[in-house]
Amino acid sequence: QVQLVESGGRLVQAGGSLRLSCAASGRTFSSFVMAWFRQAPGKEREFVASINWSGGRTYYADSVKDRFTISRDNAKITVYLQMNRLKPEDTAVYYCAADTLGGSRQTVYTYWGQGTQVTVSS
Repeated sequence: QVQLVESGGRLVQAGGSLRLSCAASGRTFSSFVMAWFRQAPGKEREFVASINWSGGRTYYADSVKDRFTISRDNAKITVYLQMNRLKPEDTAVYYCAADTLGGSRQTVYTYWGQGTQVTVSS
């Protein structure tokens, strides 16, 4: 079993930056692909970014590419999402997810956190 706890979400102005954290516990963290998804009000949950076990491979949704950076610290069993140049359309609940497989489909991921709210004001 893996437990994931997100933190760092808050209200921020457009153009600002925010760093989300996802602390993991339980099974071997370093073997998992870690990902961030988000869900805006009235919309389906969508893929944001993922990172492989070593941190050497990262993938991003087109909407966040060049603005967001995913990283991980296996020693601290934590994955991060650095979000820069935030836009109002980035407003959503952000979820951390983990699985031994990876990809952009949420159905792949077995373990999920409870989410953290990010609100970007215009």
